[in-house]
Amino acid sequence: MKKIVAFIVVIFFACSAIAQKQIFTIQLHHKVGKENLSLLDKTYFNAFNEPFTVQKFRYYISNIILIDDEQKRYNFSEQYFLIDEADSATKIIQLQTNIQHVRQIQFLLGVDSIKNVSGVQEGALDPMKGMFWTWKSGYIFAKLEGQSDSSHLPSHYFTYHIGGINQNENALRVVQLNIPVTYNQSKKIIHIDANILQWFSSVHSIKIASTGYCHQPGALAVAIADNYSKMFSISK
Repeated sequence: MKKIVAFIVVIFFACSAIAQKQIFTIQLHHKVGKENLSLLDKTYFNAFNEPFTVQKFRYYISNIILIDDEQKRYNFSEQYFLIDEADSATKIIQLQTNIQHVRQIQFLLGVDSIKNVSGVQEGALDPMKGMFWTWKSGYIFAKLEGQSDSSHLPSHYFTYHIGGINQNENALRVVQLNIPVTYNQSKKIIHIDANILQWFSSVHSIKIASTGYCHQPGALAVAIADNYSKMFSISK
């Protein structure tokens, strides 16, 4: 009888723990400076006064970690999200957790080395999503395409496909964001801005006129990854 009671108690507490879990939402907002990003031929200007429009903006977020008031870590390993400006639904990430207050968010900007060498994947990592290099087995971590009068490419295109995981060309970046104590978390949602202007000038100077094309791993891809890793901030 005691064993039965103990078993029931264990089941009760296990069910209670499951019941406490709820949906925590991360809402991403794409910006160009203070303006909302538009793919409808709206012209923006970067730090070098180069005009540009954006036609495609995508990137991977994976291996999210939420950290609470007591520094307890809630890991969402091997969960991959392809964020695409052209698909508003992808800008909402929902995680099942019992965390009450998030004080820090960490995530990998890109696709980890294990998945990069594991061949064709499914879901967000399906090559049909257009984020996989067929000529070089591996994923494109982030993609930005558009047009600029400053570009010397045909039709004034500029196009950045950033990836690479080798030691001297590693474009993977860990992003860490601190949540202000005053941030209202009553609705279990955190709003994060991603500012495209950071692609051009947050760490390195990337001018469209001189570097309008990057489609392979290397020093330029690493520099652009350094830049765009700084594009995230908690919305005020």
